[in-house]
Amino acid sequence: MKTLIVIDMQNDFVTGALGSKEAVAILPNVKKKIEEYISAGHEVIFTRDTHGEGYLDTNEGKHLPVPHCIKDTDGWQVVPELDREDCEHIDKPTFGFSSWNLKFDGSRVMGMREFEEIEIIGVCTDICVVSNALILKACFPEINITIDASCCAGVTPESHQAALATMKSCQINVIGE
Repeated sequence: MKTLIVIDMQNDFVTGALGSKEAVAILPNVKKKIEEYISAGHEVIFTRDTHGEGYLDTNEGKHLPVPHCIKDTDGWQVVPELDREDCEHIDKPTFGFSSWNLKFDGSRVMGMREFEEIEIIGVCTDICVVSNALILKACFPEINITIDASCCAGVTPESHQAALATMKSCQINVIGE
């Protein structure tokens, strides 16, 4: 089974505190891609950047002093036109999720996760997308991992392109450029 991982397509990264016109522009492509995966019977996983009220006191908060994706706020929610209750949601407290190899039910480990093929889309290409792509490549070096650039947006167009180049050099397929 193919798996689509939708990285941090949350209100704060699209139209909120850290939103951008590039993130808004990819919404139709992201929605279409999710619908294609669901229609084909493939797995879709959403990640949510997840912070607490004390975000500004964290290391990340000291480097990026913009409160965002505070758990249970509107900004933390996946963009409504993309979100699906029938898909898995992974809350991650930092850029990359370090437990991709584990299958969870809530906070309880249910066993080892296996992927056959992964496609990654979302934001920000140059922070969370690249972090998760490299972690997944390290955890599952023998599977194909693809990034659809037409379904990703970076902090800037230049940093988006730099992240795509980095992923290509790490044997991650990049399509949709």
